Amino acid sequence: MTAILISVVGVLGTIMGAALTAFVAARTERRKERSLVQAQWHDLRIEHQRWRRERRQTAYLSFLEALGTADRDNQSFFRELRARRAPVPIDETRIAAIRLKFKEAEGAGLVVILEGPEAVAEGAQNLVNQFSSLVQQVRDYAEAVAAGSPASGGDDVHEAGMKFIAARKDFLGLARDALDDVTKRVHVHPDADQAR
Repeated sequence: MTAILISVVGVLGTIMGAALTAFVAARTERRKERSLVQAQWHDLRIEHQRWRRERRQTAYLSFLEALGTADRDNQSFFRELRARRAPVPIDETRIAAIRLKFKEAEGAGLVVILEGPEAVAEGAQNLVNQFSSLVQQVRDYAEAVAAGSPASGGDDVHEAGMKFIAARKDFLGLARDALDDVTKRVHVHPDADQAR
């Protein structure tokens, strides 16, 4: 009887040991799977952040390039107006071309507003508003030249130009911060995400 009891205890011990080993192995496997899933999610987040940064950078650059093209034409027109000594009719074709380039820049600005983040969107809208004001000031100056009375000598245009330059500088800072923020998120370790 003792031998049977020892055999039963041995068999039960073996079964319990096997069950415990299977339990530990299953937990270890679940941890591995969870760790693998977390690593895959982290990789997906990194890929998404890279994709997001590239889209934003492309949008920001397209916006600034379109705005720069319109600004160069607007400046050139203003310099030509200032160089004139006699009243000349308004060059509506030139003003329309500048306005068209401004609308293209404004369209590129809408992409920036969509891409965000909020601070960059606000900076883009402010930049568009400042440039719109500058374009209007040049048009007003052209009308004054055509009427033979450019009394201010373009001071209003200069002031609007300085506001535009300040808004562009602000936008560049906001855009750079937004792009750097995306880069910082890409370099976050997966364990750091769990701590949040």
